[in-house]
Order: sequence, then structure tokens, then C-alpha cells
Amino acid sequence: MSSPVATSRPQAHARAPACLQAAIAIWLGASLLTLTAAAPAPAEWEKTVTIRPRGAFPNPRQLVGIYDFGWSELVAATAEIRVDDGNGNLRLDGDGATVGVVRALWKFDTHHRAVADAKTLHPISMHEVDEKRRKTLVTDLVFKPGSVERVRTDTSAKKPAEPKKFEFSHGLFDMFSALLYIRSQPLKKGDVYRIVVYPATNAYLATLTVADRGPITVGAGEYPAIKLDVQLKKVGKHRELEPHKKFRRASVWVSDDADRLLLRIEASIFVGSVFAELQSVRFPEKSVASANMPNDKAAPIPRDKPAVQETAPAAE
Repeated sequence: MSSPVATSRPQAHARAPACLQAAIAIWLGASLLTLTAAAPAPAEWEKTVTIRPRGAFPNPRQLVGIYDFGWSELVAATAEIRVDDGNGNLRLDGDGATVGVVRALWKFDTHHRAVADAKTLHPISMHEVDEKRRKTLVTDLVFKPGSVERVRTDTSAKKPAEPKKFEFSHGLFDMFSALLYIRSQPLKKGDVYRIVVYPATNAYLATLTVADRGPITVGAGEYPAIKLDVQLKKVGKHRELEPHKKFRRASVWVSDDADRLLLRIEASIFVGSVFAELQSVRFPEKSVASANMPNDKAAPIPRDKPAVQETAPAAE
């Protein structure tokens, strides 16, 4: 599967910014996933969540990957993703930006850092800075057993950021720890995993089904691959499951080898399809994680006032 390239079709250019925002959100902190058929009562769906420790598959080695993001046939953004380990943790650092004609229409830069426990693969923290033309959003998540506290600051907002808390006793993941957890599992055809993911401001019930195995060609080359179909339901303020209004279906491919690299994501949304695809990867011998991420010390969760229990999640 070759990487799409930018085209000069006016309609594609005009609609690219909104679609690209969904594409980047898919990879760095928002929704990869789609609708489930019918939502069971809150007490029922919570009983279906997968409760099992990390699998036996080894942790990823240090790597640097380059990904393209886009909509339909338009490559609209690129990102460098770095995975490193140290001090008993695994860390992901990512820097992405819109490119080409899309950047002229919609300037967007994003910096993402996530940390997970290397032994359990439980999330520890997530820090993301989204820089738009007229404002900057900074999102911080701090995970504890059964809960997450978040602060999101907006440079255009008139009110100061207020910490909020979401609790779920069966375990929570951010996007990085969710990927680590799923890739650690056996991933036999037909296996189903149901986990609760909190990527930025909302909790989602993600259902991942191992659909097939077979070769796939991406920008980085041809790989044996495992295909997973993914579904999403938003967890509402009363713990009810709500359909996602934008995403219809999604598939994820990881390499079926000793690295289990994230190769490609395809998601169908209400205006078309968005994708993320690996263009190149290298495995440095030493740590390559950046220590100079913009706003690295921004927006710590305030400890001088209690976190507000989350009751009405905002839209991602």
C-alpha cells in the first residue's frame, strides 16, 4: 500500500483542514475508532471490559519513526515519533505539523509526550501542546490507579483552567499505554479486547478485534501484518455509552514480527477517510528522546484545590 500524495484538486484543499484535525487527533490523542451496534446499560458494559495483566510480548525497543497523516489522497501532515526507555518507564515523544498547501490554509503544530510503566504498561502521564494560528492548547493528564486527573489550558480562554477527574476502577489507558498493552497480547485471530481509553478530555470504550493476518505495503516497505478492527463508544456523564458522531469505522495494522510496529491506521469519518502511515523507521542504540519539548513544564495539575469530578465531558 503506497502512501497517498498531495493533489491539486480544489475541493480536497478546501476541506483538508477540518479533516486533517481529525487525522492528527486519531494518532495523537483522539479517536481512532467507530460505532458499536447497541449500547448496553452502564452496569452491563463495565462488566465486559477486559481485565487482564499485560501480555508476554516484549516491550518495544528504542525507535524513531516518521509518519504521514492525511485525508483521502492528500498528505497533509507529518510527524516524528520517538520511543525510548529508562528509569523503569517507556516514553513516547512526538512532534507533528501540517505541511504544504494545507499548512497555508491551517497552521497546526503538535508536541506530545506520554510516559508508561515499563513493567505493567500502566499510564503515568501525558503532556500535549497543540499550537494553532490564534491559540495554543496544553493538555496534561496524570494517572493513578483507577483514575485520571486532567488540566487543559487555552490561551484564548478568559477563565483559568480547572483540574477535572475521571474514575474507572477497572483500569484506564491513554493512547500510548493502550497501544503498548494491546501489542503485548497474543493477538490471535478472533481475539477481542475491550478497554477504556482517556486520550485527552473524554473517556471512550474501545473494542479491538483481531481481524486477519497478511502482508501490507506502506511507505516504510512491505511487512507481514496483523489487522485489528476498532470500535468506539463515548462514556457519558452518567456512565452510559454514547455513539461517536463523526467516526464510522477504523482499522489498524501492526507488523507481525518481533517489533510489532504501528504501520497504518485507516478511519472512515462522516466526510471521507483519514489515515496515518509509517514512512520510515530506525532503531538507535542510545536514547533519542528529546529533553526540550515546548512548554515541557506547562500546566502542572494544581494541588491547592481539589480536582472537579468530571460530569459532562467536552467533545474531543
